[in-house]
Amino acid sequence: MLNECRLNELILHMALSNYERMIQLAEKIFATRTDPEQLDVDETVIAHLLEIHPSTVSEYNEGNGPCVWILVIPTTTALMQQFLEKKITEKMLYERTPLHIKYEAIYLCSAMVLDEYRGKGIATRLTVDAVNAIAKEHPIKTLFVWSFSKEGDQLAKKISVLTQLPLFKRSV
Repeated sequence: MLNECRLNELILHMALSNYERMIQLAEKIFATRTDPEQLDVDETVIAHLLEIHPSTVSEYNEGNGPCVWILVIPTTTALMQQFLEKKITEKMLYERTPLHIKYEAIYLCSAMVLDEYRGKGIATRLTVDAVNAIAKEHPIKTLFVWSFSKEGDQLAKKISVLTQLPLFKRSV
């Protein structure tokens, strides 16, 4: 028999769209609204990311809103180094990444997966596809990440292995 807490959680999930659940997940994991160093993704940011490259934003959607969201940011090696050394924030990395140049590095910015879609390889496939699409047009030499969870850490390592690109990590 379901306990009351789990039952309330199931009822809440039925009432909310996947989009609303993704927003809640983002706020829970990343706390972007209270951390000025992190990129607070909105429609303007997404439009700019798509201008950097169409593969920066990926989602998996079965009709009730996104179940998986992936954000990657191609950038320069110099900006990557500044970010890894904590000389610039994630928001500054995004703002300072120039348009219409050849990028050498990809920041694995975020991967959000609703609980019932975890462990199915969707985030891995979307991220590898995004990295490969960007690498077709840019001389990508490395990946980098600022991970907030063990799952994010594992995903980044898996992407590194599958794309055969070295991975650098910013400490938390």
